[in-house]
Amino acid sequence: MQNFAPIALFVYNRPQHTERTVKFLQQNELATESRLFIFSDGAKTTADEDKVKEVRDFIKKIEGFKSVEIIESKTNMGLANSVIAGVSRLTATYGQVIVFEDDLISSPYTLTYFNEALNRYRDEEKVMHIGAYMYSLKDEHLPQSFFYRAATSWGWATWARAWQNFEPNIDTLLQQFDSKKKHDFSIENTMNFWKQMQDFKNGKNNSWAIRWYASIFLKGGLTLNPSQSLVNNIGHDGTGIHSGMSDIYNVIINPQPIKEFPTVVEEDKKAYQAIKHFLANRKGNIMDRVKRFVKEKLAKYFPK
Repeated sequence: MQNFAPIALFVYNRPQHTERTVKFLQQNELATESRLFIFSDGAKTTADEDKVKEVRDFIKKIEGFKSVEIIESKTNMGLANSVIAGVSRLTATYGQVIVFEDDLISSPYTLTYFNEALNRYRDEEKVMHIGAYMYSLKDEHLPQSFFYRAATSWGWATWARAWQNFEPNIDTLLQQFDSKKKHDFSIENTMNFWKQMQDFKNGKNNSWAIRWYASIFLKGGLTLNPSQSLVNNIGHDGTGIHSGMSDIYNVIINPQPIKEFPTVVEEDKKAYQAIKHFLANRKGNIMDRVKRFVKEKLAKYFPK
């Protein structure tokens, strides 16, 4: 009998987002076979208390999984500390984990993809992370799934053997980068990954994800990814901790299951080039940027 990976769901003060995330998870093929652990962070301010309570009232009624366990924090840990503690707990107990935050809608086959990949690459030391999100890539000739260097944080999975390489100390990570590594880490300077590292050092973000990617990168690890996304982030409406209002990363979810997985454990060069092209051109020309800026400002001051 297959031992399916537990799901860690991290929630805070967004009841509508949480309800949608859970609804789509419940529609997954393997939902009834999966243990769901919900980590509910405590309110940061008194203004958040009502929304946190609303979320907690909802999650206590969740059904449709093999089991549901709720872990409520009396204090506000923050997303990064919550994720690190929750992932550490479940990988220590179960040896593997699937991770969702409260703003992700999924395909009915997302849990199937995670579990098949977790089993397939369980003993491949170089494979350290399985991502379910992928940018809207233009190349139609990519394989269904491929290896790539960077770790996406919108729906992912890993093993205890990989997670033990997570280095939370930013100084320990920073000192291992030279100019070439910075260049490669930032996908040839098409993505601001290195800036995210510096921003964390300077207290401008509290990202667990950039430290996890850096930990993987410095170990020479790889991540598995679908060529068409199996999740979409619905948090780009200004409600997220690190998400602004933008449709750049909006995707159409793959309606089909992933049937093909790479047999050679190395970065897919064609996929890398497609991702690099997307990142280099994702903001469009100057007119596209002006239109997006105006749209985001209007959404901020005149919400629907």
